[in-house]
Amino acid sequence: MQELKYTETKDTRSGFGEGLLEAGKQYENVVALCADLTGSVKMDSFAKAFPERFFQVGIAEANMIGMAAGMAITGKIPFVGSFANFCTSRVLDQIRMAVAYSNTNVKICGSHAGITLGEDGATHQVMEDLGMMKALPNMVVINPCDFNQTKAATIAIAKYKGPVYLRFGRPKVPNFTPANHEFKIGKALIMNEGNDVSIFATGHMVYHALQAAYILYQKGISAEVINIHTIKPLDEERIIKSIRKTRCAVTAEEHLMNGGLGDSIAQVIVRNFPCPQEYVAVNDRFGESGTPSELLKAYRLTAEDVVDAALKAIARKA
Repeated sequence: MQELKYTETKDTRSGFGEGLLEAGKQYENVVALCADLTGSVKMDSFAKAFPERFFQVGIAEANMIGMAAGMAITGKIPFVGSFANFCTSRVLDQIRMAVAYSNTNVKICGSHAGITLGEDGATHQVMEDLGMMKALPNMVVINPCDFNQTKAATIAIAKYKGPVYLRFGRPKVPNFTPANHEFKIGKALIMNEGNDVSIFATGHMVYHALQAAYILYQKGISAEVINIHTIKPLDEERIIKSIRKTRCAVTAEEHLMNGGLGDSIAQVIVRNFPCPQEYVAVNDRFGESGTPSELLKAYRLTAEDVVDAALKAIARKA
């Protein structure tokens, strides 16, 4: 295995912005609504290109969800954008009734997700959003890993008919997936093949998982890294195939341990091929202020933490 190299860092919210603009060019029914955070969520390019299809609703997230649901009923493809905390937990009732229960074609796009929002602190960081959204019937939940994948995912969900929650972040992170690759909802990607341990990662943690795989390789351990960009529907077939080969698993996510990717993987494991599993996730804590790198270390979400979890899983297997 070669050490992962990247030539640039980009924020995933900018990948969303470019993807939204491209989706607007491809589909004339795409409209966008924002809750007073147009620049922060990178919806400004769409707003400039299609002013008649952009709606600034102000600090009124609940109203924004209701407007989007109404637009979807008339045949529009509404993308709503805000901080992930504000467009999920703040308006969960409206999402549940007007979007998920009604199965309306609304795309809920949450920026500044996870602990790496950084200095804004616990009130703005959200680490329970994936759990809330995946619990809702009819809701597709997507958490891409870098700029390129976020752009591709944004275009893909415009084509998909039904409710979607798309999660992305603020900090610049390595951009390492191919540009203009086809994004397939519900199809996990094998980033590195291995035989000793399966590492299932999502979002920003995919890069850390690949770093961990290289460290493990230097120790003589073969790690399989799988990019679970779609939390729901989960690619159970690929997960089962991997754990049957390695017989142990690690899950890595910038999210609470409760309700996140780890819980979804655990359900697949216990029903199909029981084996040891270790979690790399936030353990029942709120966030705090700090730089993204400081917080990743403080909350044990680094490549070294993935390595430690992999070694524990392998030892339990033995």
